[in-house]
Amino acid sequence: MTTPQLPGAKPKLVQTVPIKPPALQTPSETADGMAQAERLSLQSDLAWVGQYNGAITGDVSARMVDAIKEYQKLKGSKPTGVLNPQERAALAETARRKQESVGWKMVTETTSGARLGIPSKLVPQQASDANGSKWSSPTGTVQVLLSRRKETNPTTAKLAEFEKKEPAGRKVDYTVVKPDFFVLSGLQGLKKFYVRGTFKGDEVRIMTILYDQATENTVEPVVIAMSSAFNAFPAGPQAGPAPRKTVEYGTGIVVSDDGAILADRLVSDGCLAITIAGYGNADRLAEDKEHDLALLHIYGARGLKPLSLANGVAKTNVDIIGIADPQSQGGAAGVSGLKAALAPVTSGVAALSPPPSVGFSGSPVIDGDGKFAGVALLKPAMVAGPATSVPASQAVMISADVVRDFMKANAVPANGTSTDAGAAVVRVICVRK
Repeated sequence: MTTPQLPGAKPKLVQTVPIKPPALQTPSETADGMAQAERLSLQSDLAWVGQYNGAITGDVSARMVDAIKEYQKLKGSKPTGVLNPQERAALAETARRKQESVGWKMVTETTSGARLGIPSKLVPQQASDANGSKWSSPTGTVQVLLSRRKETNPTTAKLAEFEKKEPAGRKVDYTVVKPDFFVLSGLQGLKKFYVRGTFKGDEVRIMTILYDQATENTVEPVVIAMSSAFNAFPAGPQAGPAPRKTVEYGTGIVVSDDGAILADRLVSDGCLAITIAGYGNADRLAEDKEHDLALLHIYGARGLKPLSLANGVAKTNVDIIGIADPQSQGGAAGVSGLKAALAPVTSGVAALSPPPSVGFSGSPVIDGDGKFAGVALLKPAMVAGPATSVPASQAVMISADVVRDFMKANAVPANGTSTDAGAAVVRVICVRK
């Protein structure tokens, strides 16, 4: 779009096609004006709410515009094909809730290195062998299979023909064959199936999704997202964070005398059990996804020394007090301190350099006067994807103001009086599958 011209002024020629004001643009023209990342996000969100059924490429299409109109009709809005800011925000929030409801996460398949999006709450059981992996629900109503095999001179056309007949009795109602991949879907016995496959050299990799027809309203939007996320042969750095460790260590801060502990949300995410060393199991009561903070709670603990969260003034140099990963200190659990420099990133967030050691995520940051200035977090590095304002080190400090607001929102009193950060920190241990 261009700035409106003053009456009588000669318009400046900036391109060879007329530029229409927003009110006169078609929905496709409006979508074309979006950044590629926003178009990808829009298609993905429409798929998650069940309105868009197609490849998530960021390309503008009639299918995408029709999906927007159907979403608007569903919400009782005028079907213009262009979402206003309120509609777009509502769509994004609905998609986010649906992702959370199925436990959506990116994983690396152990035998091949392929990257898949897995609805972990729908298929919590996993088994692997030399030929691939299988994720399934406890009763087998939903199954995801990643298979790999060797073939001489494979082509997508030959692979598609083979998969149509294997296993016997498949009824295919949708087929796409491209030079670099193929897609099939239809019925396999009483289940619906979706197959996406490709090859590199003589190795073939195929993702198969099987699900009971009674689950299709839940599963089909997930299938589209899985198809788009499937990367059979990742090259170079992986997109998104690395898979989480089976056992992960972090640092927590005792913030109230009744057992409330402030911790890193990511360290305590997806845990079968959270243990506070020396105190036993903990529950996770609340989380702040924007700032990656979590509140944990231990019960029946005595002699706690909650840290005073009085407002410190973090300037340039700070101390980080925490407990390193046991592998970094020969299995020990000693409290230690590190020095770092601060550089503002956004309101309430500052970069820490150099980043603290593994295990320090969740540690208190102490200013030059010995007062609490914030919480140090180690972020899983996003080595591929859109650029952000956070530096490559991904070590940040969340300010004391943000911490206090988080605690207040969850009715946790900041009644700590201790100024001894070393006495207020605990080791947080997350055990995952």
